[in-house]
Amino acid sequence: MMQALAQRWKNWKQPSLMRRLLLAQMGVVALLWTMAIALLLYDSYDDPELLKFDKIFQSVIAIAKNTADQPDKQQETLAAFEAALLETMGDGDAASDTSPVLQVWQGDKLIYRSTAAVPVILNTVPNRVETVKAGNREWRARTLASPTSDVRVMLAEPSVWRLTVTVMYRGYYLLPLVISLPFLVFPAWLSVRLALRPWRRVSQETAERGPADLTPLSYAPPHKELQPLVQSINSLLQRVRDSTSRERSLIADAAHELRTPLAAMRVNVEALKEQSTDEQQRELMGNLLRSNDRAARLVGQLLQLMRSDAVSDNALPVMLSLDALVQDRLAMIEGLASARNVELELVSEDRVPVLGERESLVSMIDNLINNAIKYSPPGSTVVVHVAREGTQALLTVADEGPGIPPALRERVFDRFFRNPDQNQSGSGLGLAIVKSVVDRHGGEVALGETANGGLLATVRLPLAMADTPQPMLCS
Repeated sequence: MMQALAQRWKNWKQPSLMRRLLLAQMGVVALLWTMAIALLLYDSYDDPELLKFDKIFQSVIAIAKNTADQPDKQQETLAAFEAALLETMGDGDAASDTSPVLQVWQGDKLIYRSTAAVPVILNTVPNRVETVKAGNREWRARTLASPTSDVRVMLAEPSVWRLTVTVMYRGYYLLPLVISLPFLVFPAWLSVRLALRPWRRVSQETAERGPADLTPLSYAPPHKELQPLVQSINSLLQRVRDSTSRERSLIADAAHELRTPLAAMRVNVEALKEQSTDEQQRELMGNLLRSNDRAARLVGQLLQLMRSDAVSDNALPVMLSLDALVQDRLAMIEGLASARNVELELVSEDRVPVLGERESLVSMIDNLINNAIKYSPPGSTVVVHVAREGTQALLTVADEGPGIPPALRERVFDRFFRNPDQNQSGSGLGLAIVKSVVDRHGGEVALGETANGGLLATVRLPLAMADTPQPMLCS
């Protein structure tokens, strides 16, 4: 439970473009609402419409004049008029901090006031809206006097700051946001998700690429925001492809050119060894021949690796019988196994078809079996197994050698990497060639351990059916 919560918290903390866009939209909505409220408050302060309605003042003056001889009725009528005014404005509480205040004088006597909580408010200039301070508060007030009597009417509204505090305190600002934002989140999420579909398509195609697939992205978005990104990716892939091609050509040319002097060196050393009668010189020449063999093997593996990587992108694979191919290669390698006193054993099902490029698969099989023979002790057995497993063709090679520690079983697929504890000579290219071929054929290769501690190499390739189309090899 705690681990799941920790993982969710980690996912939430990770930056998200979707979350960023949603928060941006919510921020824009909140900003627009804030600006609308601010504009409304400023307009209410700068141009108070209520204080400009002369008929309100005239109505109050008329009520005060007509009921001057009936004080109780006068109070009741003015209170009813103010209640109707407040209800029209949407505020039914005369004592509210946002409600307007009505005060009526007859002569020098205050005959009516909305609430005793608000002190007397006096304008300095009649019939003009002024900012007046009363009771530690500011008011926008206007006083209008009757031209035919001594009745004066003062109507005031709270200042903009008081209105702002009241609006915030009563939730007039936050409550609409809290109510409306959840209803805006889903449409915003849906719109952002729909808008990002082309982006996800580019991301998906990029994620599905293998490490050796440097062809341009097939999806060409019409959107001007995505076009520069796709063009940049394709340009980068092109530069990497050109650089890789130049490196492959250089290595292949160098390896090819090295074969001739190595062969000539071997011929000359063998001739000198045959003519020499000095046992010490013959031993030195034998060491030189063994070094020449290692160098020739390295050159051959480099050429195999370059051929594996340089298979034409347009080359179509052919239908091959993996069991027959393995049987044929075992027959070719039998001499090497006999020379090292290692027995080869084949356990195979019939008709295990795969789609592939023959030379690459031959190189893969040879490297797997040669490695098994090389590291197996004399008198041991290398077991090669070919079978079907669901929709895959399974090839395993098991030896009785020292094996590879689990920590190094992924690294040994890197080019020129070798187990530091290995005493046998080698170039570190055999398993790199196997990995390259398997990847190009859309398969998987893994290293494990046999029951007696030897190395178990397992290759899985897509099984070809009779009606299977022949796709291009992965590049």
